[in-house]
Amino acid sequence: MVNLDKQGNIYTLTFEEEGGNALDLELVQAMHSALDEVEENSKGPCALILTATGKSFSSGLSLLKITSYDSEKVLTFSNEMQRLYGRLVNFPVPTVAALNGHAFAGGAFLALCCDYRVMRSDKGWFCISEIDVGVSVVPEIMAVAKLKLSKTVLRDAVLTGKRFSGEESLHLGICDAISDEQNLLDSAKEIIAPIALKKRQIYKNFKTTLYGDCAKGMGVGL
Repeated sequence: MVNLDKQGNIYTLTFEEEGGNALDLELVQAMHSALDEVEENSKGPCALILTATGKSFSSGLSLLKITSYDSEKVLTFSNEMQRLYGRLVNFPVPTVAALNGHAFAGGAFLALCCDYRVMRSDKGWFCISEIDVGVSVVPEIMAVAKLKLSKTVLRDAVLTGKRFSGEESLHLGICDAISDEQNLLDSAKEIIAPIALKKRQIYKNFKTTLYGDCAKGMGVGL
């Protein structure tokens, strides 16, 4: 479900779930455990790549599974999902999302929580699709998109559910690089490797200045 690999000082967290890597409680908790491992086992400078397998980076929340949860489990999932976003947006090391395919809805927000994003040039949409699915986004999570997207891109993404290709995302600042599938992780490493050498505490302090309020809004202590 979740694999954490380390080469040098760069961790790669790769997740896989049936149904387009849709997010359910088990996957979210497994990702928390992987983030715990990065924080606990690497005290010096390092970085994290977040990626997935298959045709999608993440298709969003697994509505089929979530609607089968009882009320207590739904609340647990909601809290853990929001906490995951909060942890990632202010994670104490540099992060880059390598989008192996589509990033829809909750998957798009997951990508936005990372410091940088690399998309495939040949395949994959970035799409905040909640308006078409009929699902609301709470203000605490929408705050991530407000931080990471320009006002016009945010308007079109949220109010129309527009799908952005890799090339268009690069032009509009949604992502920082595009690559073919074969070189996707190498492109992510090119972005993150120089930043992985930054002094960790200083990087954390500056990142908290940028994103700390957003993380607090999602219940993450600093």
